[in-house]
Amino acid sequence: MSELNFVTVGDGTRIAYRFDGDAGKPVLVLSNSIATTLQMWDGQIGELSRHFRVLRYDFRGHGGSSTPVGAYSLDRLGRDVIELIDALGLGRVHFLGLSLGGFVGQWLGIHAPERIDRLILSNTSSHLGPASYFDERIAVVRQATDMSDTADVFLNNWFPADMVAANEPVIEEFRAMLLAIDRQGLAGLFAAVRDADLRRTVALISRPTLVIAGEHDTVTAASHSELIAAAVPGAKLVVLPAVHLSNVEYPAEFMQAVLDFLR
Repeated sequence: MSELNFVTVGDGTRIAYRFDGDAGKPVLVLSNSIATTLQMWDGQIGELSRHFRVLRYDFRGHGGSSTPVGAYSLDRLGRDVIELIDALGLGRVHFLGLSLGGFVGQWLGIHAPERIDRLILSNTSSHLGPASYFDERIAVVRQATDMSDTADVFLNNWFPADMVAANEPVIEEFRAMLLAIDRQGLAGLFAAVRDADLRRTVALISRPTLVIAGEHDTVTAASHSELIAAAVPGAKLVVLPAVHLSNVEYPAEFMQAVLDFLR
């Protein structure tokens, strides 16, 4: 199965997903960054699907998923994953989340540990603030005539300045992804990040956990990853010389860390 398929969750939202890899292999769920679609992982699928049945999905408000109105919550995003894997008849899965996907991974590790085998939290945080920053971003997104300025902000936060200045092909791929994002969906996910605070409860994660940090990450600083790794019992920390999208900027090193941990 490689095409998009859909599951409707409890509040009526349709969640888009796709599988790659053989059905007999262990399931690895991938959860991407805000303002991206499941295509964020395209560069990893060839290798990961050799070892796992890879399940990718689009956040509500993004990609092929439907876009409910209003603010979203981290609790709802976590329950979207649980309802998705329930609908697909999956029990315990590996979970790899980057950025907002890492917030969701923490929520799952805290609230649904019985569904998680091994957990990877990449370029993420347990809390980002201040809330006023996200309120400002929500207002800007809603009032803008298009997504071009917002796309520039994200690209400059995600990648090294020289990559953006050179307008490398991968930059254009992500720019196209950003320009197509639904603004209500982006505002809804900004609200979920704004309201999320797992700093106390992250210590409740009991599943084997790998934390991947970007040394030059200005969105979710490496110090945030260090705090998560220190709080989660037995967690392992890997720091890559990346900005925010470690899987794109350092794909070989990222893949090595992921496979070494999962295998």
